[in-house]
This record gives sequence, C-alpha cells and structure tokens, in this order.
Amino acid sequence: MSERVPVLRIGDILLVSIQVDLEDQTVLNLQEDLAAQIVARSARGVVIDITAVEIVDSFVGRMLATIASISRLLDAETVVVGMRPAVAITLVELGLSLGGVRTALDLEKGLALLRRSAGGTDPR
Repeated sequence: MSERVPVLRIGDILLVSIQVDLEDQTVLNLQEDLAAQIVARSARGVVIDITAVEIVDSFVGRMLATIASISRLLDAETVVVGMRPAVAITLVELGLSLGGVRTALDLEKGLALLRRSAGGTDPR
C-alpha cells in the first residue's frame, strides 16, 4: 500500500511537505489529492516542499511538472521549494527542465513568490 502525502492549507495556499521517499504510486496519489484539494478549497497557490527528498528520478521530475500544469489549469500557481543541490544536478543531468514549475530556495521565499504573483506585497 502506498503512502499519502498530507496536503495542508494556509489561507488560499496549499502546502505539501514531502517527508517520504517518493514511490510512483505515492506521486500519482499526490497528483489526484492535490487537484481535488485545489478545487475544494479554491486554492490560488501550491507550495511543494521537497527539502527532505534526497533522490528524484525522471518519473518524479516529470510528475512535479505535471502537477504544476494541472494546478495552473485549475487556476493555482505551484512553487517547488527546498530543492537540494544534488537533486537539481540530477534533474539537469536527466534533461528535465521542469518547465512551468517555479522554484524557491525555501518555504519563506516560496510563499513570498506566491504573494507577489497574486498581486500582494512581500512583507520582507
């Protein structure tokens, strides 16, 4: 049985903190859960925190891009935060550009990016 990744809500932003190794079915479940939560909660933004993720394969990389595309179609912007240097290097070596996925170094910067995109002010 695959694990489910919790989807938390902060105002109109959904926060996904991935704390487990990402198996293919876990990522597929996350895609479905996130799409349902965006609609149910009228979310405008999604932050996916991958700080704890040490390994990303090509499937997971493509699914992050797919999740961002689905979110965009549902009128929510996605920011991936906390990417480790080794993960970024692996994604580039795999030829995955994660087109359409915005990134930020940490959660604070990711939330600020979403606020600016929504026309709000960055409280820094």
